Amino acid sequence: MPDDERGRDENSDDEQRKQPERKREDVRDRANEDRAMSGEPGGRLGDLDEALETQGYPTTTDELVEAFGDYEIETQGGTESLEEVLAPTEDQTYDSADDVRSRLLGLIHR
Repeated sequence: MPDDERGRDENSDDEQRKQPERKREDVRDRANEDRAMSGEPGGRLGDLDEALETQGYPTTTDELVEAFGDYEIETQGGTESLEEVLAPTEDQTYDSADDVRSRLLGLIHR
C-alpha cells in the first residue's frame, strides 16, 4: 500500500490527541500507588514502629538489622523483613527513630 502524506498526518494527529490522555493515566496511576502506601508509618512498619523507640540512638544499619532484622514491613510488593529492606543499603548511622522511619519509608516506596 502506498505511503501517502495524508495518512501520516492523521496518525500524527491521533498520537498528539492521545498524549494528554496517557499523561492523565500516568498521574492517576501514581496517585493510586501513593494512596495505597499512605497513612501512618506504624501501619506499614507494623510492630517495628514501636520497637524503634526502644533503640538507643545514634545507631547503625547493622545494629538495626541485628536487633530487628526479622520484623516484617509492608511494602508495595507484599511484606519483607527489615533485613531484606535494608539489604541494598550501605551501613549508615541514624540519629533517631524518625530518621530510621524516613529511610525505611523511602526504601519501600521505590
